[in-house]
Amino acid sequence: MQSELTPTVPVSVKTASREKRAWRKLFRSRTAVIGLVLILSWVVLAVLAPLLPLPSPTAQDAMAMADPTPSATHLLGTDILGRDLLSRLIFGARTVLLVAPLSVAVAMAVGIALGMLAGYYGGWIEVLVSRFSDLVLAFPVLIIYVILIANVGASVFNIILATTIASAPGIGRITRALVLDLKQQEYVAAARLRAEGTLYIMVCEILPNCRGPLLVDACLRVGYTTITIGILGFLGLGLPPPNPDWGGMVREATTVINVWPLMSLAPSIAIISLVLGFNLLADGMREAWKP
Repeated sequence: MQSELTPTVPVSVKTASREKRAWRKLFRSRTAVIGLVLILSWVVLAVLAPLLPLPSPTAQDAMAMADPTPSATHLLGTDILGRDLLSRLIFGARTVLLVAPLSVAVAMAVGIALGMLAGYYGGWIEVLVSRFSDLVLAFPVLIIYVILIANVGASVFNIILATTIASAPGIGRITRALVLDLKQQEYVAAARLRAEGTLYIMVCEILPNCRGPLLVDACLRVGYTTITIGILGFLGLGLPPPNPDWGGMVREATTVINVWPLMSLAPSIAIISLVLGFNLLADGMREAWKP
């Protein structure tokens, strides 16, 4: 009798409570906090870059070309063209922190849309999306980037386009697998009984319950995209000079790496620290949203 009188907790309340517990667990995770600190450190430097007392990242110091070692004017020294290394690192972070998350956001939007349609409707839509995914995923990701950017040119738009084409199929597969399971849940059946529209069910009922795995995947992909942007810059397919580009900075330093290793070591450490931050944050998210 007591169990019959116990009030039933609505599904929305349970979901909200579960989300709060996940966020609390995330910010209590040492791994996630370290990753967040690494990311926010670069974000703060990138935002404050125009206000910092640094030389222009494109200004050349003819006197420093002969002696690129650190000095009061150039705290990390200069590159082979006499440009301040610290300034180029910080301004280069602005490029990475704009292009990488924006590229992943567009790829996530396209991939989630494809995966939702394939998982919810099935049939010929699922077959079409699956075949397209198989076709794209059959090629190594870096090859796709190189082919696209080498043919259409290096720019922020083209990097976003290449990231979307290379990443959306994988995101679509993850979303499809989640939707195939979630569309069988009782709350989806209840929404159908309330005569809710298909778009409402997919966006308001199913998609919020895919949030955890998709957030983890997005965080990891931002790190992978950061590495890819660095590789493209190293191959000469990054943003055109004189824009500061971490990968391009490493490439420019290869001729003097034995004489002045800091010139390539500094941008390499910058890439590693930012990618490590996103990977640690993703690990913390995975633990927080673990079922």
